[in-house]
Amino acid sequence: MIISKITRQKQLNDRYNIFTIKNGKEEYAFSVDEGILIKYQLQKGMEIDSFLLSEIQFNDDIRKGYNQAVNYLAKVKRTEMEVRNFLKTKIEGEFIVGEVLTKLKEMKFIDDEDYAYSYVRTQKNTTDKGPEVIRREMKEKGIDHQLIQISIEQISYEEQLISANKIAVKLVGSNKKESKRMLMQKVEQTLRRKGHSSSVIQEVKSELLAVDEMTEELEALRIQGEKAKRKYSKYEGFEYKQKMKQYLYRKGFAVELIDQYFEEIIE
Repeated sequence: MIISKITRQKQLNDRYNIFTIKNGKEEYAFSVDEGILIKYQLQKGMEIDSFLLSEIQFNDDIRKGYNQAVNYLAKVKRTEMEVRNFLKTKIEGEFIVGEVLTKLKEMKFIDDEDYAYSYVRTQKNTTDKGPEVIRREMKEKGIDHQLIQISIEQISYEEQLISANKIAVKLVGSNKKESKRMLMQKVEQTLRRKGHSSSVIQEVKSELLAVDEMTEELEALRIQGEKAKRKYSKYEGFEYKQKMKQYLYRKGFAVELIDQYFEEIIE
């Protein structure tokens, strides 16, 4: 097989069509990437045997797959499994896919460790997903189990609590007419669906119940406070305040709650 002509493709400027003479007629034989053209110094009049042709086409397939993968990775980070699945739709031959993946990893276009840490940080900072949901998503993307375990440790228990509390407070605010039992059930179901652990869920529920009890206690204190206002209305200044505080303390209210009530009055 002797090359009779080499032309640049119109749509793909970095690929070239190779023509040869067969049965006295010039016809298209195959196409190669510009890098392959240069590597094998392909030119008009060059003779190519079947072994060299196989080598050229093999390396061109790797080059073509590599370029397709780089374009695929241009906008979004992806895992090795995601790139492998993409390449399987573009390239025939598991060995060629493997060669392309090896080259991509060497060039740091694929790095599952970096991806895992980056993914966890992004999900932690931009979503309200709990660790279990993030863990499941990473598993679906083909991240190694041990790598998932290590990277998920970026989310501290305190951060999980803050995230879960925000979800719970929002839920409570939009379901004020629900009974306490139904509300706690909704909080638990929502937090579990979001991927939070049982320990986080229980702590959030305990805090909500404590806040609820404090709210009820404060409401009772306000009622007693109105009575105290009428009772000690003849007093003024420091004496008035002391009489009020003593009265409310004798009624069994905590000092902290009494102070909170006086802050409300001042406001």
